Parts: sequence; structure tokens; C-alpha cells
Amino acid sequence: MATTLTINGKRHSVELPDNVPLLWVLRDEIGLTGTKFGCGVAACGACTVQIDGEAVRSCQVALADVWGEVTTIEGMGTPENLSILQRAWVDHQVAQCGYCQSGQLMQAAALLASNPEPTDDDIDDAMQGNLCRCGTYPRIRAAIHDAASKMKRA
Repeated sequence: MATTLTINGKRHSVELPDNVPLLWVLRDEIGLTGTKFGCGVAACGACTVQIDGEAVRSCQVALADVWGEVTTIEGMGTPENLSILQRAWVDHQVAQCGYCQSGQLMQAAALLASNPEPTDDDIDDAMQGNLCRCGTYPRIRAAIHDAASKMKRA
């Protein structure tokens, strides 16, 4: 039986078992490879996407359990038209190896949507489940503050 999902504003129909993780639907079936596989147990945050604006670990959400519109890093902006948050990431040179960055950005976007003026503690709390092996946490925090400031003025 086909399942229909809305991903980044586009409808997709897939014929897969209900228990297939959303991560593999996105990467293998739809071809959206910006969402990364990290650990497979929701401990690292590399696979973070949003469902109806809520940051979730796509490795742990079964296809049958997707409850709303999915947004991936590909839906945040384009190389020609970066979102304010993505621009802040570039301006603060957050990415080093870059592997965790799509998950970091999706988590940060969910934070800013719910809390447009986060404190350092708010950022640390929201981002604690997204691991960066390169240790760019101070840059991540600075980029989130910068994006929050620019979003407020926009």
C-alpha cells in the first residue's frame, strides 16, 4: 500500500513497509541526501528533520508514524538563496567537517521558531542532543544568536 508524504512542500508517494525509518525514506526513496545517518539510535542528531515544525530524529520515526509535513535541510534554503540561519552558519564559519550540520541547522531552526530570543542556556538545552565531533559549539551558539537578531529585524 502506498503512503503519501508532504516533504518540503511537495507530495511524494512511496510503497514501503510501515516500519521503514523516515531517514531511509528520505535518502533512499526520495533522494534527499542532506539528512545524514549518524548513529541510528537518536543519540547524535545528524538525522534531525522537522515534522510540522518539531525537530525529530528521522532514524527513529517510522514511515507509518509521520504525522505531518516533513521539512529537511533541502527545504530550508538553496545555495543561491540561503535562509537567515544558513547565512549565519556561513558567516560564523560553523561547519568544519560538515557532517552534523544539516541536523544542527534543523534543530536550531526549530528552536528559533519556538523561541525567537534564546539565551545561551536555551541554546545549550535545545542543541544538547546534536553532537559535533569537531567541537564547533561556540560558533553554533554565536550563529544562532546572530540569526535570531537578524530575524527580529527582518
